[in-house]
Amino acid sequence: PLVCAHAHNDYEHTRPLLDALDNGFCSVEADIWLIDGQLFVSHNAKDVNQERTLQALYLDPLQKRMEKNGGAIYAKGLSVTLLVDIKSDPVQTYQALAHVLKDYEKMLTRFHQDRTETNAVTVIITGRSPRQMMNEEKGRLAGFEGRLKDLGCGETPSFMPLISDKWVTHFKWDGKGPMSAEERSKLDKLVARTHQEGKRLRFWRIPDSPLAWGTLLDAGVDLINVDNLVAF
Repeated sequence: PLVCAHAHNDYEHTRPLLDALDNGFCSVEADIWLIDGQLFVSHNAKDVNQERTLQALYLDPLQKRMEKNGGAIYAKGLSVTLLVDIKSDPVQTYQALAHVLKDYEKMLTRFHQDRTETNAVTVIITGRSPRQMMNEEKGRLAGFEGRLKDLGCGETPSFMPLISDKWVTHFKWDGKGPMSAEERSKLDKLVARTHQEGKRLRFWRIPDSPLAWGTLLDAGVDLINVDNLVAF
């Protein structure tokens, strides 16, 4: 398993989730829309397919694989991250998602106010997240994805286990040639700050190249956004 590999926009691959798992990825991303009470996986609402629900593409296959492997997605027992990007109304969509996740409780990581019970699959909410609603819950089956500006604000890993931000907002390096010493020092400090708080770090819009992947891995970035699953 590739612990740091994150299948960005995973649902756009020929076999959502399955291609990622076949290539050893331990993190996948799915955009969801709440339409007529159903959670559909799609980047845009106009492209919604009635057969591509969150359950059909991700939750059911993950549960089936977990049961087959005796309680884990991979034989080594690593927790797989399912990053769920809310695209529709945040409150209504999260409420529907929380209801759906209860049917898969046996395989999901549970987040309490003061601790995290890690399980086979860890769901983290990104996109249009209802932060206040989630923060007020005493127990959840999903974590909240923060931003770099949230570092130092006192949010616990049991609420905010992951920090993600847009690469081009903070760095100029485009993956061509070596990274400048100044930017590498900045990256190292951001990784250190994130890890000091017990959280993981991810960037999106990173240069999509082996050099960039290797540089971020060497710096300790926890999840590397990848579109070309085979090349990673």
